[in-house]
Amino acid sequence: MLAMTDAAAEAISALTAQDGQESAGLRFAVREENESGAQLALSIAPSPEEGDQVLGTDSGAKVFLEPQAATFLDDKVLDIQQDDQGQLNFAVMQQQEEA
Repeated sequence: MLAMTDAAAEAISALTAQDGQESAGLRFAVREENESGAQLALSIAPSPEEGDQVLGTDSGAKVFLEPQAATFLDDKVLDIQQDDQGQLNFAVMQQQEEA
């Protein structure tokens, strides 16, 4: 299952709070899939679509995963990274194996 860092959860909560909708969340959907992986579409959604997997945190952050995206992201971690210009971006990384 997709894991989420505290920083990512805070960013999702901040983004969805701007809409003023308590049921809103960050939605992942597969836009295109090829040999090198999947291209994901990311959007703020007012609610999950039928068939979406819903992930939530204690802080209220919600992530909606379209079924194909849920399969692709099953062993990943959602985090926030800062680029060279200081912009914050969502990053999807491989989960660390627990020893």
